[in-house]
Amino acid sequence: MIRYASLILAAAAAALYARERRSRRNVTRFGAATLETLLDSIEANSPVTGAHVRRVARYALIIADSADLDDVQCHDTERVALFHDIGKLDSALTDIISAPNKLSPGEWDAVRTHPRRGADVLKPLDPFYPDLSDGVLSHHERWDGTGYPRGLRGRKIPLSARIVAIADTFDAITHARAYSNPKSLDYAIELIAKGRGTQFDPELVDLFLSPPVLEQIEKAMRSAHSPRRSGQKKRNPSKRQRAPDINFRWRKQSPVPPEPDR
Repeated sequence: MIRYASLILAAAAAALYARERRSRRNVTRFGAATLETLLDSIEANSPVTGAHVRRVARYALIIADSADLDDVQCHDTERVALFHDIGKLDSALTDIISAPNKLSPGEWDAVRTHPRRGADVLKPLDPFYPDLSDGVLSHHERWDGTGYPRGLRGRKIPLSARIVAIADTFDAITHARAYSNPKSLDYAIELIAKGRGTQFDPELVDLFLSPPVLEQIEKAMRSAHSPRRSGQKKRNPSKRQRAPDINFRWRKQSPVPPEPDR
C-alpha cells in the first residue's frame, strides 16, 4: 500500500513538473513574441532605424562571441543592440531626429532623452528580460563617466551596453545618413581607437581592433552595404509566420535608403 501511494505521488510530481515546464516555456515564448512585435513596430515606424539596429546587433554579437561570453550574455547583448534606439520613435523626437540640418542645443538635449524613453518602453518586459531596459538605458554612458543619462563610469556600465556603444558608433560612422556620407573602415577604426579608455571600455576596444575580430566586422559591414542578390527570395508578408524561437532570433532584412540617424 505504501509503495502504491509512493508511485501515485511520484506520478503526480512528474505531472506537476511537466505542467510547470510547459507553463515556463509558454511564458518565455510570449516574451519572445512581444520582442518580435516590437522589432516589427520599429521597422514599420522607421525602416532606417530597423536596418540600423540589425547592423548594430550583428557587430555586437561578433564582439560578444569574440569575448567568449556565454549564450545568456550573448542574447542579452543582442537584445540591447536590437532595441537600443526604440526611444527615438517617441513622437516628441521624430521630427528632430529626421531633420537633415544641424541640431540646436535644445534639440540635442531632447535627443539625449531617448535612452530613458526606450528603457521606459521596455520596463514592463523586466520579468522576461531583467537586463534589457537597463542595457538600453546605459548605451550612451561613457567609460570615463561623462556619458548620459546617469554618468555611470567603468564597469558600473552594463557589459551589454559597453559592447553596443562600440557597435553603434562603428555603424554611425560607416553607414550613410541624409546629412553625412559614410566614412571608411580605417576612419572608423581610428575614431574608436581614440575613444579607448574615455568613451569606450579599453579591453573591448582592444578586442574590437584585433585582426580576427576586425576581419569579421569588415565582412559584416560589406554584407550589410551590398544590395540584395537578385536570386534571393523575398519574404511573403501574407504568409503565416511560425512563433519565434524561444531564444528570439531576428530575421535578416533587405537594405533600405539612408535617412538621418542620430
